Amino acid sequence: MQPFGRTVQVSIRHIPNALYIELYLIRRTTIDRCYRTAILDADITGPSIPKAFCIHGRAVAQGDAIVPVTTATGIQLMSVNLLLEHETDPVIWRGPVIGGVVQQFWGDTLWNDVDYMFVDMPPGTGDVALNVFQSLPVDGVIIVASPQDLVSMVVQKAVKMAQMMNIPIVGLVENMSYVECPDCGKKLYIFGEGKTEEAAKEYGLPLLAKMPIDPQLAKLTDDGAIEQFQGHWLDGVVDAILKK
Repeated sequence: MQPFGRTVQVSIRHIPNALYIELYLIRRTTIDRCYRTAILDADITGPSIPKAFCIHGRAVAQGDAIVPVTTATGIQLMSVNLLLEHETDPVIWRGPVIGGVVQQFWGDTLWNDVDYMFVDMPPGTGDVALNVFQSLPVDGVIIVASPQDLVSMVVQKAVKMAQMMNIPIVGLVENMSYVECPDCGKKLYIFGEGKTEEAAKEYGLPLLAKMPIDPQLAKLTDDGAIEQFQGHWLDGVVDAILKK
């Protein structure tokens, strides 16, 4: 069954702690808002999402289709790591093959009555991003970046690509925005301040959230227990998605 509802692409920069944004966002949408969600892992050469949900088995086929794996809280998931013989096997494929796999994950997977599908993207504006924009009915893009100047430049490329291809941008999320001292609660902006906000203002986009570095969130993800995390940093992002 093809997915119903919305398809949201989450463009994640490959920087430490970045994956947590998407996992935490999906958890809030699924558990706290009671929507049926799914993850299409389009990061074919760097698929890390199954591990974050403690999923180490393989997906199974049903006729000519693939049955998505379901997490403990009911999130449907399809990733290339669910098809490999060993999860540490590298994926050494050229661009056209990778693009074909993304299309198969969308069209040949038995998604079941999905309200919101999140597409996890690799960094950059290459083949995968182009394939997703052209082949999937994407309702919006969330772009995640850390505060540094260098990352801000890369984010601007992603913003321009989405605009050139008429893909709506839900907004920006600043990742690794600060770390909070466990003793006094003071926020330490170890990567600087304001760069993501400047980029948001330049392109007329909302800065939806500032995500801190949180050791507990990192530990739960490493332990495959991301669905157990409690927090409210991304409530504004969830609200923006539900308004689309």
